[in-house]
Amino acid sequence: MGRFFVLLVALFAVAFAAIGSTALGQDTAADDGKSADLVLVDGKVVTVERDVPLAQAVAIRGSRILAVGGNDAIRKLAGDKTRVIDLAGRLAVPGFIEGHGHFIALGRTKLELDLSTCKTWDEVVARVAKAAADAKRYPAGRWIVGRGWHQDKWTEKPSPNVEGYPVHAALSRATPNHPVLLVHATGHMAMVNAKVLHLAGIADFPRDPKGGRILRDKDGRPTGALREMAVTLVDEAYARERAKRPREELDAERREAIRLANAECLRLGVTSFQDAGSNLEEIEALRACVGTDDLAVRMWMMTNDSDAAIAKNLLRYRIHRFGDAQFTVGGIKRMIDGALGTHGAWLLQPYDDLPQSVGHNVTPLASLRASAELALRLDWQLCVHAIGDRANHEVLGVMADAMKSNADRIRQRGQELRWRIEHAQHLHPDDIPRFAELGVIASMQGCHATSDGPFVITRLGQRRAKSGAYVWQSLLKSGARVINGTDAPVESLDPVACFYASVTRRMAGGAEFFPEQCMTREEALRSYTLDAAYAAFEEDLKGSIVEGKLADIVVLSEDIMTAAAEKIRVARVDYTILGGKVVYERKTDERDER
Repeated sequence: MGRFFVLLVALFAVAFAAIGSTALGQDTAADDGKSADLVLVDGKVVTVERDVPLAQAVAIRGSRILAVGGNDAIRKLAGDKTRVIDLAGRLAVPGFIEGHGHFIALGRTKLELDLSTCKTWDEVVARVAKAAADAKRYPAGRWIVGRGWHQDKWTEKPSPNVEGYPVHAALSRATPNHPVLLVHATGHMAMVNAKVLHLAGIADFPRDPKGGRILRDKDGRPTGALREMAVTLVDEAYARERAKRPREELDAERREAIRLANAECLRLGVTSFQDAGSNLEEIEALRACVGTDDLAVRMWMMTNDSDAAIAKNLLRYRIHRFGDAQFTVGGIKRMIDGALGTHGAWLLQPYDDLPQSVGHNVTPLASLRASAELALRLDWQLCVHAIGDRANHEVLGVMADAMKSNADRIRQRGQELRWRIEHAQHLHPDDIPRFAELGVIASMQGCHATSDGPFVITRLGQRRAKSGAYVWQSLLKSGARVINGTDAPVESLDPVACFYASVTRRMAGGAEFFPEQCMTREEALRSYTLDAAYAAFEEDLKGSIVEGKLADIVVLSEDIMTAAAEKIRVARVDYTILGGKVVYERKTDERDER
């Protein structure tokens, strides 16, 4: 923890005694003579503003922050109808901004089989078999879809296995009447049964698709494990099946997924969500929910549609700060490689535990260059998934070339591009300073480091892992901007858990994963608030608690800025305030309110 912040805490009471009865940015009455709608008092307000980093109280009118300051001054802005919440010393911070997640997929996981808690392949099979026995939910022929399994997090290797991944035999015996699709926790691999292998034509597919791999046994038969672009063969078969269902049923299912994702965000204090890749149909479905109870969270969208589709439907994508700054489409999402956990990340040198492979390049570089040119023409951000060191090296090169060849256009624009690399997990040391040099944002996920940590050294070896894996401090010290998130539903959406991972790098077993790369608590909070807002050109609206910004605030049960590290883990969201409204309140026996 920085000594500067500790000093601020020690001087907290003295500072506000000096402020006296004046609210920061306000006189003792509102400019137009109206009272605040909501007032928070007697708290520790971390504003994430360098000029005035701490306050005691906040006044809100409508959807905006009216004033920030000391208790006496803010209380004077309350009227007879003002709701006053006594924080009783609790911590208030800007609403958390999920910097990289998958919103509709997060909701869908609530409707599918959750395999994330399974400890063995046998347990996965048993859970699927139980679902198959539920004839009401899964009549014969209905696809069973699950998500969350990860072979490196099981307590034992499956037997038999190929490269550590299970084979479909037991799964197929347990589900003879149902197609089964089980998505890996990373989203970059899938396990399917014999019925799906047949429906997708994989049983007779002689070669691996470009950018993917069909794992096979020693006799050349598909095992059911599909890596990266090989999964698209199953996606196509699943899409054909879904197309047979009534449109109204599919729309209702998606709407329910949106509602469930929204509820999860509010419960965990996520007031803004940067969605890392949705198609036009999903974007329009989300926009249709703006202003309803199904979607309160602010959305900033990247589209993963093709360049041709974007150009053809450009006017339908042009959505900027719709619904009181609730909905914006601002980025083009592309993927250059896969995930480390599935041996799909594209590396400069082979995997230590799979020496015949350097992972997968899933998008041709020529295609990525074309997307970069399109982003420049549309004045959108280019957001590229890159995990392996080769992937990051190539993406930085494409971005640098596009910036150089369009230098005059960029200068005329008068504003930086703020292009992003999503994940930036494994970097060659020579590429670390290039982020700051190019103004490229490292959109990273603190929880990935501690979740992946147990197998990173196995994949990369000690030297590569130490010098380039999740190197937050190295990037920050080079001048790069690092933002945070969870990649939900790949990991839990919980920003407090991710904050804990960011400041401790402590894995489940207690060991610390290269702790010299930990963020300070101030850096971690900023990565989840003001810097995340900056990464979407929204720092004028959100990310800090200051007069005039959107009143998106979270109140926590523990002071995560000063408490012992293990106390961070037990912190809960007591209130989520979004646009000046209390949209979530944790149920307790006592109310700190009058």
